[in-house]
Amino acid sequence: MTNLKNGQNGASERVLPACSTHHHHRPGSSIGNLHRRGFLAGLATVALSGCVATPEPARVIAAQAPEPEPVLPAMYRAMPSERFPIPAVDIKRLEPQLWRQVVDYPTDERVGTLIVDTPAKYLYLVREGGKAMRYGIGVGRDGFSWSGRAVIAYKREWPTWTPPAEMIERQPELAPYSAANGGMPPGLDNPLGARALYIFQDGRDTLYRLHGTNQAWSIGRAVSSGCIRLLNQDVIDLYGRVPDGTPIRVIPDPSTAIAA
Repeated sequence: MTNLKNGQNGASERVLPACSTHHHHRPGSSIGNLHRRGFLAGLATVALSGCVATPEPARVIAAQAPEPEPVLPAMYRAMPSERFPIPAVDIKRLEPQLWRQVVDYPTDERVGTLIVDTPAKYLYLVREGGKAMRYGIGVGRDGFSWSGRAVIAYKREWPTWTPPAEMIERQPELAPYSAANGGMPPGLDNPLGARALYIFQDGRDTLYRLHGTNQAWSIGRAVSSGCIRLLNQDVIDLYGRVPDGTPIRVIPDPSTAIAA
């Protein structure tokens, strides 16, 4: 019911009941609790509906494709017709830059000269037109390398290996292969491999050789006892390109070389 109140001017005023958009309940009342529970439940529903409506995209993990096997160049295939059949080169153990290849190589050395770049682990056979055939090599480790100018006095196929007396002193287990015992017979396990080119200086044997190996991992490293090693396939190729008397220049590695 509307109450009327007389104002100062005699006009009646309508007194309305107090009004609010919020309903007040006593703390702990059941109605208040129901409203609060409903509100919290609504929040939970919204949160859950958000999780369901926007699921995390499935994470697709692509399987990493294996690296392709390097293609074996024809020049490094097995050589079954050799006296001792030579297996294919384990190409995974040989960096591509160490493969036999023709490269630009301007030099003042005459065509046909062999140049051993000891620091870079390359052997060059100088060709016409500023070119060279380049071979990856393994060289002598610290204290066992040689440098200077000399010649290839002669060459041998499937050579016998005779370790020098100094080497036998360092490695007595090599005594069975001494010169007195006839050396180590040729074969794949012979340290000189399929071919050897013998380096002489002023008519004397330097005891250093260009020779083959079947240990592809050793090419590009300083691991030998001073000789210059090439893959068996590469030393066979080189053997057919250079005659006896070919000049050779070995560029020293400042950290390892013993100048002649």
